[in-house]
Amino acid sequence: MSLQFIADSTGKTTGVYIPIKDWDKLKAKYEGIEQEETNIPNWQKELVRERIQNTKSEDYLSWDEVEQEIKFD
Repeated sequence: MSLQFIADSTGKTTGVYIPIKDWDKLKAKYEGIEQEETNIPNWQKELVRERIQNTKSEDYLSWDEVEQEIKFD
C-alpha cells in the first residue's frame, strides 16, 4: 500500500491519501469501512455514562487483596 501523508504548513500531519486501488481492497476486506460514523443511540450513551459514574463510587480490592482471597492453602 502506498500511502501519502498530507501535512499543514507547520509540518503536522493532517491527512492521508490512499490510492483508489488500495481503498477498494480495504472496502472489500472490511465491510462498512466507508461509513463516516457510527450512530450510537442517546439511550445507550446515557447508560454508559451512568455505569461509569456508578463505578466511581464503588470500592475495589487491590490485586494483592484479590490474590490473597483466591490463594489455596
